[in-house]
Order: sequence, then C-alpha cells, then structure tokens
Amino acid sequence: MEQNEKTHNLETGRLGEDLACQFLERQGYQIMAKNYVAGKVEIDLVCKKNKLWIFVEVKSRFNALVQPEMAVDFAKQRNMARGASSYLHKNNITDPIRFDIIAINFFNGKVDIAHFEDAFYPVFYK
Repeated sequence: MEQNEKTHNLETGRLGEDLACQFLERQGYQIMAKNYVAGKVEIDLVCKKNKLWIFVEVKSRFNALVQPEMAVDFAKQRNMARGASSYLHKNNITDPIRFDIIAINFFNGKVDIAHFEDAFYPVFYK
C-alpha cells in the first residue's frame, strides 16, 4: 500500500468517525471514548445511552462497491469483544452492552450513513 493510499484511508476513517459521533449524538447517545485501545485492539467508539453501553465499529468507504459493514468479519468481532471486556473491567461497568456498526459510504458527493444496532453477538474462542 502506497503512502498516499494509507493517508487517504486514515483521513477517510477519521472523517467517518467524526460523522458517526455527530450522528449518534443526534440520536441521544453519549460518546464516552474514541479510539479506545486495549493491547492490539482498538474500538472506534464507546457510547452510552441510558444504562446501555454500546461498542461501535465505524467503517467508511469512498465509492464502495461492497457495503462497508461487510468488512466487520469474525476476527474483528472477536477483537471488539475482547476490547469491550477490557473497557468494562477497567471501568468497573456491569450494565448491559451491545455491539453496533456504523457504515458510511461517500458516493457521488453524497454521504450515506447506516446504523446497525445489535450488529453481532460475539463468541469467545481461544
């Protein structure tokens, strides 16, 4: 991957995360953490709505032929679950949780945002 492509991907990711935050805040979510890191795992957004904690993966693409949410594969789900477990333990949280995906597609000058609540239920394997 060339440097220009890496820079473009980082900028797309940051823009997507900013748009996702604005979208979620308009829906009544509190953004509790951005880019939470636990070891090698990163969770894009940690949110709270009422007593529910939501761990969000944001996927952004320009002119994507494949839906951005399709990039959240089993390995990513497992890593998000591990990161969520770390966050919950570190912050002594026992409230219910949920895993969401925000998919953002920049296409022909338009922005399409899709929010998938309860996008997956993680399974822990060694």
